[in-house]
Order: sequence, then C-alpha cells, then structure tokens
Amino acid sequence: MKITFWGTRGSIASPGQETVIYGGNTTCLEITLPSGRTVVIDAGTGIRKLGDALLKRDAPLDLHLLMTHVHWDHLMGMPFFGPLFHPDCRITLDGWSKGFDGLKAVFIGKHVDGTWPIGFDAINARVEPRQRLTGGELRLDGITITSHPLQHPQGGLGFRFSQDSGTFVFLTDNELMDDGWRGCCFPDFVRFCRGADVLVHDCQYLPEEMDTRRGWGHSDVSSVARLAVEAEVGKLVLFHHDPWRTDQAVTDMEARCKMMVEELGAHMEVQAAREGTTLTV
Repeated sequence: MKITFWGTRGSIASPGQETVIYGGNTTCLEITLPSGRTVVIDAGTGIRKLGDALLKRDAPLDLHLLMTHVHWDHLMGMPFFGPLFHPDCRITLDGWSKGFDGLKAVFIGKHVDGTWPIGFDAINARVEPRQRLTGGELRLDGITITSHPLQHPQGGLGFRFSQDSGTFVFLTDNELMDDGWRGCCFPDFVRFCRGADVLVHDCQYLPEEMDTRRGWGHSDVSSVARLAVEAEVGKLVLFHHDPWRTDQAVTDMEARCKMMVEELGAHMEVQAAREGTTLTV
C-alpha cells in the first residue's frame, strides 16, 4: 500500500508562509492498494488537489471514499473535487454512517438560502453509499479494512488496513482517554493498533494545552506516544496539526514525541505528517 497525504491540518485550513512544510489543507489521504485501486479517506480541502491529480492519470475513476465523520473540516473540500463532476466517475462511499448525509449537506442550504450555488443533483459522478464498515469489515483486492469508533463529539470511525505484507492504522479526531466512552478507552485503541507497521494518529495538542481543551475530541503528544509504545507499532505519524501550529512548532512537537518514545524504552520512527509525501507499507 502507498499512503499519500493530501491534507494534514486540523479544524480549519491554514495556508500561509508558516505552514508550507507540513501543509495547510485539512484531512485527505489517498491509499493506493497493490492492485492499483484508489481509496480516499475524508474530503477535507486537500481533496481538491487529489482530484486534479486523479483526472490527469490514465486510470478508471472508480474510487472508494471512507468518511471518518462529518465535521466541516473533513468534508468542506468535496464541492471542489474534480472527479465529482465527471460522468465516468464512480464513488463508493463507506465509513461513518452519516457520511452520505454530511456530504450532501455541503451542497444543500437548509437553513440559509445561498450557502452554496450548486446542488448535489448537479454532479455527474455516481455516488453509491454503503455501510459495510459500520460494525463490519470491507475487503478490497486482498486488503481487509476494519473500523473502530472514535472518542470524538458526535462520533466517528477510524480504520485499519491489513494485508500480508503490512498493516496501516488511521485514527484522527480521537481523544485518548483512560475513562473514555464504552469501547473507546485507551486499552481499546491499544488493541486496535497492536502491531501496526504504520500508525497515523491525531496529535493536535501539547499536554499543557489539554486542561482547556478536554472533551474537544483530539489527543496530545504524550498520550499518542504512549499509545504507539504500548501497541508496539513500527512507525508513528503525528497528524491533524493544529491550525495555529507553525512549521517550527510542529517540528518541535515531533522532536518532543521522539524523546517521549525513547523515555518509554521504545525504538520506533516518529514523524509529523507532511502534505504531499507518500509512505509505503
């Protein structure tokens, strides 16, 4: 599998001179399976550039889109996703049960007339909602995808991609807590991440910021380091960077996480997600 980051920022897009290294676009990942099939996770602002890239490739526009949840920063890029207006494009939508309604809501202003000029019925692609990952698993070309509920306001899903050669886990917008919701406590996530070759996890905050952000549905670097060590993952990737976090501040967080991992007695690669980069599992 190849994992390409098209959007790494959390909460709101934050373009500018201080975010050019790690990127300012909100959540969007492209997973290229060994078969060549494309799986997309979330439709944040990063999906715009992904759409442009897909339209330039000599490949069928037959995509799987997995939604973690439907907060605005994870779906606001959908109206700018070029393949959505291509008649030969087929998008199979899976993941969070409210994903389809959330995507349609971007195009439909129920409360204010004029929130968006184009209706959902104006798109040309075929969007086919499925719910195989809601309490189940999805098999695609030899890859098994399973889900896990998130500790996040209004809920959501994280995903685990498993194949013979390796495993990739993606958990964003997830607050690691010892006393979380049923099924969403810290040990539950340790089990879900166990032995993953690559773990990409929400790391929006520093420990000293959590007192004023508890319950917002995001994790701090100390909790993420602890999860990676206890789950014995191979590589940890810090994700969902705070929109006020500059490139230098993200670099400092990355260094701090490396030190924490070492202090916990583990030896694993730690890096902060960078827009435009690709990992291979």
